[in-house]
Amino acid sequence: MYNNKTILITGGTGSFGHNFVRFLLTNFRPKKVIVFSRDEFKQFRMQEEFAKHKNMRFFLGDIRDLPRLQRAFQGVDIVVHAAALKQVPALEYNPFEAIQTNIIGSQNVINASLDQGVNKVLFISSDKAAHPVNLYGATKMCAEKLFISSNVYNSSESKKRTDFSVVRYGNVIGSRGSIVETIRNNIDKPLFLTHKDMTRFLITLDQCFKLVTFSIEKMVGGEIFVPKIPSMKMADLFSALAPRNSVKITGIRPGEKIHEILITQDEAKNTFDLGKYYIILPHSARQSKIYSKYLKYTHLADKQFVYSSNTNSEWLDVEIIKKMMLKDDPIRKTKHNKR
Repeated sequence: MYNNKTILITGGTGSFGHNFVRFLLTNFRPKKVIVFSRDEFKQFRMQEEFAKHKNMRFFLGDIRDLPRLQRAFQGVDIVVHAAALKQVPALEYNPFEAIQTNIIGSQNVINASLDQGVNKVLFISSDKAAHPVNLYGATKMCAEKLFISSNVYNSSESKKRTDFSVVRYGNVIGSRGSIVETIRNNIDKPLFLTHKDMTRFLITLDQCFKLVTFSIEKMVGGEIFVPKIPSMKMADLFSALAPRNSVKITGIRPGEKIHEILITQDEAKNTFDLGKYYIILPHSARQSKIYSKYLKYTHLADKQFVYSSNTNSEWLDVEIIKKMMLKDDPIRKTKHNKR
């Protein structure tokens, strides 16, 4: 699937992009891997790191710049769209910057992909796109809608399709700016927790890569792929990583939820259980033959189903988190507790 293919990652110098490049080069033999980002210093560091790989290419550019995307996407088979502005407080204060990058920039990625005949385009979304309460989540929700609706440009008779799909997941352990990194960087200082009952979905980078590669292999366009991942109370995470630190409860910040949602009640009627993953299909899925392969799976039509971090069946406790921090691929190798 990836051997002898040209793969481009927007936001390729970010935590996901950087590590996904390493994953691709380690596990496959791509014809070319293209990093597209606007950070010249991070690109320079990546060029040094991957100097022995002659199939690496680096494009300086911004997804707000459609002509630059058009040039970068020439001859590309697969695009993984990970570029985004993500810091919730900063985006609450600078809302139109978020719109220009996360929404208009995503539409630019779609347009360039269609114009250059890219085969598969996968958008990296967030649990904050489900019932969004902040601008970041709202921009991700809009970008999801843009990607799903862009499949209307494909003709059933066309031999050359550009398929657009989405992956949606929660907080990434080990990513830059993650809560785990924040706690570790303040190990001797007081820590601040906004609510004592706060829960979050947690996923490792390795799980992200497997989700992305699975989605690219299975997608026919229009799906939202959601992983089955564990939840954890943030208070337990603090206890596991910094047991001696004092923790102060500060109250919910603007744009923050106590619990996150990966599949809403409204989406459940279009959701199927694939085993390790859920898949949310478009409303018109039953009228299209391309989705027939999914209809054999369990249909989550129960109107009461919501995939929320506080009602999840898989949980991580303090002891599991401690073990996770000692292992390269913690969640995959550790058996989850059931509650």
